[in-house]
Amino acid sequence: MAGPDLAELVRPGRAALILQEVQNGVVGEEAVFADLASAAASAGVIPRASELAAAARAAGIPVVHATAENLPGRFGWNRNARLFGAARKAGAANEPGTASVRPVPSVYAEGDIVLPRYHGLSPMADGQLDALLRNTGITTVVLAGVSLNVAIPNLAFDAVNRSYQVVIAADAVAGTPVSYGEEVLKNSLALVATLTTAGDLVTAWSG
Repeated sequence: MAGPDLAELVRPGRAALILQEVQNGVVGEEAVFADLASAAASAGVIPRASELAAAARAAGIPVVHATAENLPGRFGWNRNARLFGAARKAGAANEPGTASVRPVPSVYAEGDIVLPRYHGLSPMADGQLDALLRNTGITTVVLAGVSLNVAIPNLAFDAVNRSYQVVIAADAVAGTPVSYGEEVLKNSLALVATLTTAGDLVTAWSG
């Protein structure tokens, strides 16, 4: 799946690994959406994200955990989409400092960057991620995590619109139903991103 220019696209100094909502309250022990957590488990999102993160750190690639949080007192909570209402109904408080917003332990290591998102659907929209990446000289974002229903496409499109190269570890992302996620990769994300595998990325970073 990897193109001949993958190693150059993701070389140290140019790329950052963005782990989208690989956190306890989404795909970990406190996951509130069982179907999504099950899809992520069957796809091997957590072990592959862990492998990617370890290889990235060893190569000097920044590892960024893009987490979803809600401020206390429901200040600024989103109320303009069914997804947000469903999350609240399912008990996804995701308040800062709670276990639900922490990255899954096997994927996190000291020195990683954790950037909470307090509103919206994408960490690239109007948070700090874009500016921090640019200040670091990053031109390629490597994506893994969830979900292929909403957040991964949103992040990919936002990144492309901001002139980043986007690389997606296609076996380290998931959506629900699983077949739908596969179609999103094939018919939408393949048009704007380089689709590869976690193994190919580990090889590129190990080289």
